[in-house]
Amino acid sequence: MKKSLLLAAVMIGGIPAGGGLPAHAEQTRLWKQSSYDDFDKGTARGVAVRSDGKVVLAPKFREVAAPDAAYLWAVRRDSAGNLYAAGGTSAKVFRIDAAGKITVVFQSQELAVQALAIDGKDNLYAGTSPDGKVYRIQPDGKSEIFFDPKTRYIWDMAFDGSGNLYVATGDKGEIFRVKPDGKAGPFYKSEETHIRVLAWVHEGYLLAGTEPNGLILRVTPAGQGFVLYEAPKKEISALAVDRAGNIYAGAMGEKAKVLAIPGMIPTIPGGPAISTTVVVPSTGQATITAVPQQILAGPAFALFPALPGGSDVYRLAPDGFPQRIWSSRDDLVYGLGPWRDGHVLVATGNRGGIVAVESEDLFQNLAKTSAAQVTGLVNTGEGKIYLCTANPGKIFELDPEYEIEGSLTSQVFDAKIFSQWGQIRWWGDNGATDSGVTFFTRSGNTSNPENNWSAWAGPFSQATGEVISSPKARFIQWKAVFKSRAGKTPSLSWVELAYLPRNVAPQMDSIAVQAPGIKVQGFPVQAQPPSAQLSLPEGGGPGSTRKKQEQPNAPRFEVPPQAVPQKGTQSVLWSAHDDNEDDLIFSIYYRGEGEKNWKLLKDKLSEKFYAWDSTTMADGAYYLKLVASDSPSNPPELALRAEKSSDRFEIDNTPPAVLNLRYEKTKTGIKILFDARDSYSPIKLAQYSLDAGDWLELVPEGAATDSPQESYAFEMKPVAPGEHTVALRLSDRLDNVSTSKLTFSLP
Repeated sequence: MKKSLLLAAVMIGGIPAGGGLPAHAEQTRLWKQSSYDDFDKGTARGVAVRSDGKVVLAPKFREVAAPDAAYLWAVRRDSAGNLYAAGGTSAKVFRIDAAGKITVVFQSQELAVQALAIDGKDNLYAGTSPDGKVYRIQPDGKSEIFFDPKTRYIWDMAFDGSGNLYVATGDKGEIFRVKPDGKAGPFYKSEETHIRVLAWVHEGYLLAGTEPNGLILRVTPAGQGFVLYEAPKKEISALAVDRAGNIYAGAMGEKAKVLAIPGMIPTIPGGPAISTTVVVPSTGQATITAVPQQILAGPAFALFPALPGGSDVYRLAPDGFPQRIWSSRDDLVYGLGPWRDGHVLVATGNRGGIVAVESEDLFQNLAKTSAAQVTGLVNTGEGKIYLCTANPGKIFELDPEYEIEGSLTSQVFDAKIFSQWGQIRWWGDNGATDSGVTFFTRSGNTSNPENNWSAWAGPFSQATGEVISSPKARFIQWKAVFKSRAGKTPSLSWVELAYLPRNVAPQMDSIAVQAPGIKVQGFPVQAQPPSAQLSLPEGGGPGSTRKKQEQPNAPRFEVPPQAVPQKGTQSVLWSAHDDNEDDLIFSIYYRGEGEKNWKLLKDKLSEKFYAWDSTTMADGAYYLKLVASDSPSNPPELALRAEKSSDRFEIDNTPPAVLNLRYEKTKTGIKILFDARDSYSPIKLAQYSLDAGDWLELVPEGAATDSPQESYAFEMKPVAPGEHTVALRLSDRLDNVSTSKLTFSLP
């Protein structure tokens, strides 16, 4: 915590000054949210989060039906206003009338209905998979097989103006044309495995999206195909055309990788397990064993996998020029539809979101459903959009009218430390600062706000700053309530909340006393000019990528020290931290074994290591105590400290001594005798050298070298007549070394 006067804390952060000085001197901090990523982590109800970081009221959105189906794949609407939804896990088609009544109008032995189409007489056509067939269901409920293409899958169907039905199939990548009388034949044969989606352009040409090469094809009335665009993705999952002739295409999945079984169609609930070969776009082909539905009902079931590579939406201009206008690494595109003002709606999974793309630079998240995937949509032509979902299967309605009230609840903010809350401020347009947006806050000491938190405090209506009345705690959350007033629809641009963390004592984590004779020292550090943080423009700046760069507070980096050998030196390293990110200062104390009082060795240390001349301390066992203080960042009366003691360590700078060195003549040579004594540590090694020859190791009496006192006796034979010198070298456990010599003469 950097030093800050309480007056500054009050003026800048809005912390109340009443009641005297608080027991902390932390710097007031700010939690600010102002970007799409910030707001998208919250919970939106009746508001839309835009990619430019603004939050606005959203179109009205509601659930209209919940058929008894885990998955709905397609939705259509007839001329009478009835909705039809197709899905699984058993092949069913549901009718939802204007009153919301749900009726099953079709059911077959196949596993799922993947596609729906309605002709000019309100006859309903259902395409099933696997072993795909097209069924015709008349308005009176009678059904019959209308067309059997003898293929595995029917992915999509579309009528032309003459009443001909075009059927997109897999696993041979064919489009069939079926006349009103049921006569059918191949219309277009591709080199792809699957024709996934169909759409009409205004000139009467049929569009087709494929898998596995991600092709967008334009097929003439004569059945001649032309590739308009090859997407970088594996599968074209959705197609749409607006009134201006722009073509929109959704694509997903990496081409380079093939997943084994995502997209598997489950068995009928409670039915037996079966083995079958399933081919699903974006997955390839694999032999799998389906299991009863009750086992596969959980969210881990891979009907809707998190495909690598994410998904894109492309816009092809009337002249064919392609442009990517939306992309996501996490969401997958399942459906597209033109919307008002030239926007396009994107139905996504696996977070059940609906996105409105306005341009290549701007989109907004209109709504999030209670399902995992939004799998299809239909435009009524009257401004309303109906959408179907999976996990679970539901029907939703997107209305052209906007909500007059909505809310955005932020993600939970973790201040990391028990904190006092200051003021909340915000800014926006169209009345957002004039009662168009009001705020509420709540706080608590658990990461889950649903249990044991304070009640919502507020409303706070002063956009220039109002003191938060939520109790002190570690976690906090805000809720913004939007209200349309006098035709003004408010938009929120940023929210800022001040808080003052409680000062907490630093913590000493560990102490590492080094081996004797090692000096720890820091590297020389060159002075650096002061730096400042840049605010990069959206989309990047110099040296940046297109992805917006987050700039959190940079972590402190401490250069590790270096170690060099130096006799008579003792070193210690330690680690410590402060949850307030305070600057710390350290003091080292020492105490000899058996002593009571700690004595200061060194104070005012800012680095986390220290080396000293150990010869200034008598040989013996010692302990160190490290004391950390946050006084550099706090007034003296508010500074806190922590301490930790080291393990026992030994200092021994005195080498062993040679005593009673002598020699005796023997019949065959010379015998050398001596005693070795160390004042503190055991003898580790004794060696001798005759006349500057090689060093040879000696064994003491008793064989083991394990005592501060040892006696040695060794015989050298034969020894030539004349003067000779025997050198002795002794070392103890702490590598203190001494030498001695003995000179003698032989006749």
